[in-house]
Amino acid sequence: MSKNLIAVYPGTFDPITLGHEDIVHRAANLFDEVIVAVAGSTNKRTLFSLEERVSLAQRVFKDADNVKVVGFSGLLMKFVSEQGAQIVIRGLRAASDFEYEFQLAGMNRKIYPKLETLFLTPAEQYMFVSSTLVREVAMLDGDVTQFVSPIVKAAILNKLDKD
Repeated sequence: MSKNLIAVYPGTFDPITLGHEDIVHRAANLFDEVIVAVAGSTNKRTLFSLEERVSLAQRVFKDADNVKVVGFSGLLMKFVSEQGAQIVIRGLRAASDFEYEFQLAGMNRKIYPKLETLFLTPAEQYMFVSSTLVREVAMLDGDVTQFVSPIVKAAILNKLDKD
């Protein structure tokens, strides 16, 4: 008998990048359902509101049958439990990400012992891409075409009033 394996991929996704998309598509090939969990309660100052980030992600993944996008706030482990998920997906771009992510995975397992954290790396062309760098490039009038989908690029340009 097969389990219905549900994975949650949490993040701020401000904006969602091609690296994020790559991780989601990789996870979607491994699990029955992938929930892209867009964090609302964050200490980060975001370019896009929670509603805008959820909408962008929904548009990006509209053709992915086993991917759903949900906004959430509060403790990630509570959200994961409410979704009936068993796995949290975390993306690793570089060795510098590992120490923080390893610590976070340990804390999450302590809070929710049934949880497993799975680390995925994006394709090598996205290893250096981060939402922070994409925002910075866009704010400085750089071209973000190779880092985000056309939907996201248009939203960034609109938000920064750089049509």
